[in-house]
Amino acid sequence: MPTTEILDALKNDIVNLDFDLIVKDAKRAMDAGINPLRAITEGMAVGMQIVGEKFESGEYFLSELIVAGAVMKEGMEVINPHLAGERSQHLGKVVMAAVEGDHHDIGKHIVMILLIARGFEVIDLGTDVPTETIINAVIKNTPNVIGLSALLTVTMPKMREVIEALTKAGIRDKVKVIVGGTPVTSEYAKDIGADHRAANAVEGVKKCVEWMTQKSGE
Repeated sequence: MPTTEILDALKNDIVNLDFDLIVKDAKRAMDAGINPLRAITEGMAVGMQIVGEKFESGEYFLSELIVAGAVMKEGMEVINPHLAGERSQHLGKVVMAAVEGDHHDIGKHIVMILLIARGFEVIDLGTDVPTETIINAVIKNTPNVIGLSALLTVTMPKMREVIEALTKAGIRDKVKVIVGGTPVTSEYAKDIGADHRAANAVEGVKKCVEWMTQKSGE
């Protein structure tokens, strides 16, 4: 089976919430010699992106969202052992959080999986995280990057609050801030002083890798 067909199958398994096929297709991908990162980013992550879009449009509900995450977890269990080589280089540390008031987790979860796959250490603070908790986590863990997500326009101002708190604590220049979520635009990210707005999970992780590669080359 051609590589593109296998990647499409992985994508469709997530969208169709198919536990049995995801395991079979993940094994097929690894047996075919497909790069494990590619199986994740061009296969399963694309499927999760579609699931997220279906959830936002009302076609899928919270139950489907949870099941899709569980299906991806099944696929990851097959692919994880093959990621050892990809993880040999420790790229950096990332603190991830959905800002206070926001309980959406799907996009952040995809980003976390991809970051870990690329060799990052990820500290997940979860959802509905108060600004003070985020700042304390940054002080304690000294990450290279902070990832903030917001799926609601009413919670977006909390991103600005976090960045202002980083400045007040005197640590803003010590960490990159990447923001994401459907309502978050590049203009908004620039306005609040973030370093980057992730268009999607794959692009966001690519930017984090770029930052760490540039830093190591300095």
